[in-house]
Amino acid sequence: MSTVSDGAERNGAVQPEATAQDIYDAGMAVRREVLGSAHVDRANAGKDSFTEDYQDMITRIAWGGIWTRPGLSRQMRSAITLTALVAHGHWEELAMHVRAALNNGLSRDDIKEILLQSAIYCGVPSANSAFKTAQKVFADIDASEPN
Repeated sequence: MSTVSDGAERNGAVQPEATAQDIYDAGMAVRREVLGSAHVDRANAGKDSFTEDYQDMITRIAWGGIWTRPGLSRQMRSAITLTALVAHGHWEELAMHVRAALNNGLSRDDIKEILLQSAIYCGVPSANSAFKTAQKVFADIDASEPN
């Protein structure tokens, strides 16, 4: 088994003895923790014969293969993900991952700082859209919270 210096498993769920089902199950657990069960349930309810292979792939590879690795915290993974989504202009996915970043323990101020950093390296027009997207997510969250 591959290990890092502190003895933690290097490859998360992707271990030599792991089955495809083990990796899928670990990925689904992390996916639910990060994105929320309601989002994952909607994604799974919407899958059909055309999209089911894609949903399986992202659960196994992205969530089971990458997000279970111990090398980065979930907060760091969220920061990287937000930046990549800003860089490529994936605004719907950004909104989902702004919520995920909050689930992973980032604060609104952390997200603001990530977006400010992204403005320099990804461009101001992208940051304009990113701030509007995050602002809408925060407003939606605030509107859904009981007074």
